Amino acid sequence: MLALFRRELQIGVRTGNGALTGVLFFLAVVAVIPFGVGPDLNLLARIGPAILWIGALLAGLLGLERLFQADREDGSLDLMLLADSRHMTAVTVFVKCCAHWTVNVLPLVVVTPLLGLFMNVEPVGILAATATLAVGTPAITFIGAVGAALAVALPRGGLLVSVLVLPLTIPVLIFGVAAARGAVADPDPFLPPFLILAALMLFFAVIGPLAASLALRWGGD
Repeated sequence: MLALFRRELQIGVRTGNGALTGVLFFLAVVAVIPFGVGPDLNLLARIGPAILWIGALLAGLLGLERLFQADREDGSLDLMLLADSRHMTAVTVFVKCCAHWTVNVLPLVVVTPLLGLFMNVEPVGILAATATLAVGTPAITFIGAVGAALAVALPRGGLLVSVLVLPLTIPVLIFGVAAARGAVADPDPFLPPFLILAALMLFFAVIGPLAASLALRWGGD
């Protein structure tokens, strides 16, 4: 698993600028919000955690269609499906998701404090938003693996992946925003929605790779 993880990291770094594209898209989403809602700093501080979550969610969807595309093009996906059992395929998908999150989504979490300052979010709110994104965004990647597996055989499946994945990420978005807002808005709680967010991440960490492996095998057949 470690060897596969290192291989996926090297491929992710070598095959393009997905991380830079995601960070720039995240920055663009956050930067245009003040032009839409006005220069009210108090309003921006209230909606800041939600904007950070929405921007990270949309940026995290970028590049998901490439999760299995390179393996399909070089034939390694067929070898993986032929050589591995169903459970080992799920483990392989899990490792690929972890590598994808590390290369493409972790930079979004890293730049969140800086973008939170742009939105006039309180330091506690910035810390809470960063923590919730660190816990919640892996769930988005695991959900996205299912959409990427379903669309891997399509020549232009990027939009289809987003359409399939976005509705399934709504619970993650709800509890992520609720936890981040609860850190700065009394009497809203922080810990209960944060624990539910962590539970969702663990749930999708199990269900996502299994469903993606089934979709890959179904597509291969």
